[in-house]
Amino acid sequence: MTNTIDIEEPNASPMIIDEERNGDDGQPAEIATEETAQEAERDETTSQDTAEKGNETPPTVAIVPPEQKDEPATPIHAPKESDENELMNKAVKSEEEAHRLYCEYGHKMGFSVRKGKQYYYVGTKNICTKDYYCSKEGVRDGDKLTDADYKDPHTRTNCKAMVRFRVDEEGSWRVVHMVKEHNHPLVKPEERHLLRSARSHTAGRQRLIDLMTSPLFQAINYGSSPSYSVQQPTQQEVKQIVKSVFIEGSESQSLVNVFKTKGNEDGMFFWDVQLDQGGRMCNFFWRDGRSRIDYDFFGDVVVFDTSLRLNKYNMICAPFIGVNHHWQNIMFGCALLLDDKVESFAWLFRSFLESMGGCAPKSIFTDQNLNLAKAIEEVLPNTRHRIYQRYIHKNLMPRLGSLNLNDSKAFHKMFNKCLHGCDSETELEETWSTMLKEFKLQDHKWLNNLYKMRAKWCTALNKDAYDGGIEWDQRTEAMNNVLDGITDKAGPLEKCVLSVDKLMEDWREKEYEEDLHNAQKPIVCAIRHSDMLNHAAKEYTYKIYKLFELEFLDGCGATFFKETPLGGTLYRFECTNQGRGSKSYTVMLETSEPVQVSCDCKKFETMGILCSHSLKAMSVKNVREIPQRYILKRWSKSARKRNYSLMQYDESEGGSETAHVSKVMRYAYDLVLKSQGHPELRELVWSALEGGEQALDKFGEITNLQAHSLAIR
Repeated sequence: MTNTIDIEEPNASPMIIDEERNGDDGQPAEIATEETAQEAERDETTSQDTAEKGNETPPTVAIVPPEQKDEPATPIHAPKESDENELMNKAVKSEEEAHRLYCEYGHKMGFSVRKGKQYYYVGTKNICTKDYYCSKEGVRDGDKLTDADYKDPHTRTNCKAMVRFRVDEEGSWRVVHMVKEHNHPLVKPEERHLLRSARSHTAGRQRLIDLMTSPLFQAINYGSSPSYSVQQPTQQEVKQIVKSVFIEGSESQSLVNVFKTKGNEDGMFFWDVQLDQGGRMCNFFWRDGRSRIDYDFFGDVVVFDTSLRLNKYNMICAPFIGVNHHWQNIMFGCALLLDDKVESFAWLFRSFLESMGGCAPKSIFTDQNLNLAKAIEEVLPNTRHRIYQRYIHKNLMPRLGSLNLNDSKAFHKMFNKCLHGCDSETELEETWSTMLKEFKLQDHKWLNNLYKMRAKWCTALNKDAYDGGIEWDQRTEAMNNVLDGITDKAGPLEKCVLSVDKLMEDWREKEYEEDLHNAQKPIVCAIRHSDMLNHAAKEYTYKIYKLFELEFLDGCGATFFKETPLGGTLYRFECTNQGRGSKSYTVMLETSEPVQVSCDCKKFETMGILCSHSLKAMSVKNVREIPQRYILKRWSKSARKRNYSLMQYDESEGGSETAHVSKVMRYAYDLVLKSQGHPELRELVWSALEGGEQALDKFGEITNLQAHSLAIR
């Protein structure tokens, strides 16, 4: 039973205002009388007119807030006693400060806040007491759900955590009652700034202030960190500072100063510079420690973009871009190149490999550039080089402008079929030949050269290579204008670097937001009681689940099949998608444990999720869950969780001991990143390190004693 607080006010009685829906739903506050509040046990409210009509006197109701009779919640997380006492002993002077106080407490603990009921003194509009709830308070009324509500992931868990403020005669707001236990997981520290009630309109200004007072900013302006302190500037002062930055010093030296400062601040920061024949710096590469960690998890596919030119030198800004487990863009590093010679690209790829411990990606997507192709063949011989179809489309328009084909739907339909609509090399050859003949393009030099490189761009010729779905339409849209976030394309080099880093941080912020979304909002399956979909919802992130769900629904609801038993538990299925011609795909399914399935469309081999044809066959044979071998960790909710073991230490990174040191350093660095800005987490990291050191020392002492004992014998 949740306790209530008695409010002893002999001359005034409070009325109840229920503002619980003001927190997330944005609906108007509701008013409840004593009777309805007791009948509905705090969740139901009735009329909306009392206390909102300017001059009307509110009716007299309860002198004390009604007893809350909800069943006790099962506590999962509760704050420390010191945290509760700190809040209980705090007094503030206004409703806004009271709300902010509990929001700050919620931010510290890891939950968001919604406004709750409030009580007015009878005959006045003066607040007597006011409640604030955890945003997961209450439950959704299933009888009133619309289709839109049902599809939207619900967030309420009937959490009972709350706080009650009492306002005294002098207008002081003081906490008089608190329920601290939550019945749901709290948000991780690195994601708490994304909580709705924790967001502040001053956050952007504070980030700018942090930038102005950082050693990095000072290094750019002065070449080194000054010894004096910098006061927090006003917004007008910040504008003036931004206008006056980067006006002195050599650009190359200023850029090196930036890299040196970053290296001092980030122990895993990597940078490299190439010198020309005259000893002048001409090409630059850098990546931070977080990019190295990201590459461990998602470095299987890389897009190398050379389309952006920066600065008065027209330098190539070339980021290495990947895809995380939410199908979002992430950056593994970036380069500034003075030219696009083979030597420059080869130097860059060697630096990139060195920064990543010698681990090359499985596939790399680039522009249609011969020098790039030569450098990749030289430095990354085991990486599948692909020409990104987005770049082909971009180059196609100016090449065909004089032929009036850009508006030809028939031409573009055939051209797109050659890119990603063919299933075999024979089909590609027939389609390409027909296209050239029909539009009289047999002698078109650019198209003929493009066809010679068909192994690098045609999906039919790359079904054996994993690409992470890079060529899917949705991913292509996400890659379009990916570097538009770099705002200053004409400024000094060091400012361009800061713009790239800002873009990288924005992408990381989006990943944090998606992590929070996945942690706080359960996935609602299109078929609620489907074992297969529920298993997928448990394993995959929201975005990848939606891709899987489309395949599942397409397979089970829009695919014809013909089943042929091959003996025992082995079956062959011929599957045809409805409404997409007569093309048939062959699925081989082994239903005995471990379940094995393969399809000649090769979606799993290229994308990493099962195709509609495989899911159709599995559904027909009552396979209820996704076999574990077909769940790629890089698409799962646990993609960033490490699982180190001694068996992982091989010689792929230059020797077992070198690999061991490198992996332990990255693991420790990852822990440091997670503890940034949180004193309690930093203490946990130090405690863990000290415990490990003590265990190592103890093991060393035992080993020495054993060796000494053997020597005596």
